[in-house]
Amino acid sequence: MTQLLSVKVRQDGIPNPPCLGFTVASEPYKISEYKGWVNRVDLEHYDYHLPGELIAQHPLSNRDSARLMIVDRNRGSITHQRISDLPDFLRAEDAVVVNNTQVVAARLVGYRAQTGGKWEGLFVSTDEQGHWSVLSKTRGKLREGEVVQLVAPDGREAVRLLCVEKQREGGWRMQPDNMAPWTEILQECGHVPIPPYIRGGKMQPDDRQQYQTVYARCPGAIAAPTAGLHFTPELLAGISGMGVRVCEVTLHVGIGTFRPVKVSRLEDHTMHGEQGELNSDVAGELQGTRGCGGRIVAVGTTVVRVLETAASEGAITPWRGETDLFIRPPYEFKAVDALLTNFHLPKSTLLVLVREFGGDELIQQAYIEAIRHQYRFFSYGDAMLII
Repeated sequence: MTQLLSVKVRQDGIPNPPCLGFTVASEPYKISEYKGWVNRVDLEHYDYHLPGELIAQHPLSNRDSARLMIVDRNRGSITHQRISDLPDFLRAEDAVVVNNTQVVAARLVGYRAQTGGKWEGLFVSTDEQGHWSVLSKTRGKLREGEVVQLVAPDGREAVRLLCVEKQREGGWRMQPDNMAPWTEILQECGHVPIPPYIRGGKMQPDDRQQYQTVYARCPGAIAAPTAGLHFTPELLAGISGMGVRVCEVTLHVGIGTFRPVKVSRLEDHTMHGEQGELNSDVAGELQGTRGCGGRIVAVGTTVVRVLETAASEGAITPWRGETDLFIRPPYEFKAVDALLTNFHLPKSTLLVLVREFGGDELIQQAYIEAIRHQYRFFSYGDAMLII
């Protein structure tokens, strides 16, 4: 009997740890079983069943030893390699684009100073006045003027947060009693926001290094751009040594990662905006890549969203700001020629993007093959390269 993944969602929109349901799958689904789903604008079209044991709970000891599925759109073929084989599928004139955002220790744990009641939160952003925007979870109702005492991972009492103003969807504007930069405060008292399907969202010490790309340098994300977790300095050096450009953009993965899609039709879903940047030097390099016949290879869906936002008028131009781009059918890609990506949650906006880029039927088949061949899924899992 195979147990299948079922993810429950709390009232505040933050997913609870995954529960294993009782649906039985006697064999992997065949593509013919999906052909009845002809309406690609309905969320149900992006559902699939996943054996719970295929959800990776830890990364591999060697990042580049993860499996790599090669999905060739021209040939309609699916083959199996390793991340270390990635250079074999690149050309000297290509450009590989990575997201250099750095995950911050955004998960907060503490208690309400007045009542002693347990409290947990998720740091979302900060403003020019030093106020924090925090998703809050506690029994009962917080009130303006209350104080939350944060507790560091080592058990020490750390910063206190004053509840300034209630916001939408379980959020609060809070004022820390420490004037240190927010990055330093989170480094001291925050927990790495591991996704709930990994060990129930409980951080382990190694996650501080493992849930971070080797090229992360711009703090601001509350979730990792997971396709980039596969890269090592040696792999990057090998790619650059081929003559391939390695370019950096930034997109700070935000709260939208933790919000489920609650509507039945994709057009009714509102994406949360995320801050990012593509500077003029990178825009020039990517235009040069296009000019010499090279391909732009996006490492992860976050890079896709940055590039497609920057190329909204056709050419890739410098861009900085907030994007709420939701790539869904029908969509014409303007900037991305190939995509390296992990395997994504059912009914997620990321899965919608990947299916639109790779071809709906071919990516459905790729997921069936991944389950059949026991690939590891989600953040710490294996990857596919769509060419």
